[in-house]
Amino acid sequence: MARTTQSPIRLTAGQKRGVSSQFGALCYRIKNGKVQVLLITSRGAGRWLIPKGWPMDNATPVEAAAQEAFEEAGVEGKASSVCLGIYSYTKGLDDEDTLPCIVAIFPLKVKRLLKSYPEADQRKRKWFSRKKAAARVSDPELGQIIRSFDPTRLPK
Repeated sequence: MARTTQSPIRLTAGQKRGVSSQFGALCYRIKNGKVQVLLITSRGAGRWLIPKGWPMDNATPVEAAAQEAFEEAGVEGKASSVCLGIYSYTKGLDDEDTLPCIVAIFPLKVKRLLKSYPEADQRKRKWFSRKKAAARVSDPELGQIIRSFDPTRLPK
């Protein structure tokens, strides 16, 4: 089994119960026999990442991930309930405070990219090979999940 480098979650006093869960979508397609991954930019710093967001009332984790993919990347497709992995990061908040988060990632095979979607004017989106996508994201754990993603191993 390959070893991955994990980022430690940094907790301040009283934050043990303050770790938040998010759900993300690894949006992909097969083009000319090659797997491509869709990345989007963050709203603030313009870093490359995957669509992700908070749990939603009355939605499963995979449904929440698919909704985030629609809102943030204009993606429509078929999501799988297989969790590809989990990574951690520290979310910067408006008031210079931070929030430790863990993100469960679900694969979403893109069937259509919409021209008009809720965050179209706030983000860029671009297709990358798995290797280039893994190098573009700043979270090493996310990069490892992208690099090792193999859609042929997903249940049909």
